Amino acid sequence: MKNKEKIVAITRPFDRVDEVHEIIESFNAKAFIAPTLELEIVNSRSLKDLISNLNKINWLIFTSPTAIKSIINFYPDFKERLSNKTKIAAIGSKTAEKLAQYDLNIDIIPNDFTAEGLIKSFNRLDIKDKLIGIPRTLDARLILPDKLKELGANVLIAEAYKSRLPLDTIRIEVLISKILSDEIDAIIFTSPLTVKNLFKIAVDEQIDELVNKLSTNILTVAIGPITHKTLDKLGVDSIYPNKYTVKDMLELLFETL
Repeated sequence: MKNKEKIVAITRPFDRVDEVHEIIESFNAKAFIAPTLELEIVNSRSLKDLISNLNKINWLIFTSPTAIKSIINFYPDFKERLSNKTKIAAIGSKTAEKLAQYDLNIDIIPNDFTAEGLIKSFNRLDIKDKLIGIPRTLDARLILPDKLKELGANVLIAEAYKSRLPLDTIRIEVLISKILSDEIDAIIFTSPLTVKNLFKIAVDEQIDELVNKLSTNILTVAIGPITHKTLDKLGVDSIYPNKYTVKDMLELLFETL
């Protein structure tokens, strides 16, 4: 049994599984891909409003690569439209890499890759009456815009993409079955929604056993403290790395497994 190939379940969206899959295979383990989250870029009315007000925006905050992908897709001339007075803040190394891909300079990237970490950075600045644009999903937590408003900023939230349950939930149902039958050794969650959506698909009589299996028989790993808290509220024990990246999360997983 000690030599049995370990199976790690991936719950993040399909368009974000490649890196995870490669790292898992580099540890001679097998990935079971069952996205519990689907992302769809949208050119919403609020995103159109953000773009039309670019010349007035003092700060743009990007919290995920998907928001950048959306803007560049719908507005290929985004960089040319952007005022040289507009500063950019980013959360996370992947978001920073995506911005660099389009030669967009970053003025702030917190060491703590969370909204709370970025708020600490803005606490040191005078943003009273400044206009801050945040292109993102409307399902994201409200702590970032709320805290910025407390600091006196005017905040413009633009829906750049939708976060939803996959239309086809068969893979998620199979994943739940594999968890309950002890066919999964570890599972990773990269956002609160990846957790919540798994439990949305589980039927009522599966919930207690699912929580028990994820806490005892399976190594459950969250990408950071926010996702960890979501699991904790559901009664699931999990661990998370000191640095909130996919690479660090998986290194912790295989150190612990």
